[in-house]
Amino acid sequence: MTQMRTSPDQGGRAPGRGARRTELAAFLRSRRERIGPEDVGLPPGPRRRTPGLRREEVAQLAGVGVTWYTWLEQGRPINASPQVLDAVARTLRLDPAEREHLYALAGMPPPVPADLAGGLPEDIPAILDRLAPMPAAVISARGDIVACNRAYAAVMWCLERIPPSERNTMWLLFTLPGCCNPVVNFTEQAHEVVAVFRYRYSRHMGDPGWKELVRRLCAASPEFARLWATQDVAPPRPCDKVFRHPAVGEIAMRSTSLDVTTAPELRMVVYNPLDRESADRIARLLDRSEEAAAALPDHRH
Repeated sequence: MTQMRTSPDQGGRAPGRGARRTELAAFLRSRRERIGPEDVGLPPGPRRRTPGLRREEVAQLAGVGVTWYTWLEQGRPINASPQVLDAVARTLRLDPAEREHLYALAGMPPPVPADLAGGLPEDIPAILDRLAPMPAAVISARGDIVACNRAYAAVMWCLERIPPSERNTMWLLFTLPGCCNPVVNFTEQAHEVVAVFRYRYSRHMGDPGWKELVRRLCAASPEFARLWATQDVAPPRPCDKVFRHPAVGEIAMRSTSLDVTTAPELRMVVYNPLDRESADRIARLLDRSEEAAAALPDHRH
């Protein structure tokens, strides 16, 4: 098992805050100086000593206070909400990469990629389908199951019984009772699962959605609450899981996570069978889907 280290402050924040603020100040100045007043519908006015917009003009266009924006550009330790950062990003005409860079320098969780509002990046569903018979799913950093292929849905047979709002890997693992939890070796991995979750949480500490999920998990699962209180943190790594399906028995697989570069908050998790018997059992689930469905428990939670 990967060695875990105890974190003194909720998983630890990235070091070098002073250097990050210096970078933020330089980045904002450079983006401001490339935009002329005529680009945003302002009169040129008298001769300017420096190129681009003035600080007070950026503040006015973004709808924020002049003093606040000045302090932000000077790299002072002030708080910035996602809404304010978005207003500054729009005013400075930042592209998606620049907007994400702004959030990182301001010490905020990465913004949700704009292209996710309309669904997954267009190539991802086809890639998921072609990975079958290997189970695969697209999962957010928080553990929300965004999409999956038939093989994943067959192995994680509980999904069709769960409302979409609760299709979160952490929620399923810690709250589903054993009769309906497809993962049978979870107890031995729970410590590391929570440590990896904290590793991701430390990068999203300002996100209300993450805080609410942690609150709900602590309330619903004494085991999660106990492990969360240890403050342990660990980086992600490939992980062996054993699933059980009522129709075919146990399926042993190794999971590997691949970042979706066009949507930085998503990762594709692919499960590779560890032996021939497990691969054959997945094939049986896919070939005899009606028989497999008939073998499932007839109750719901």
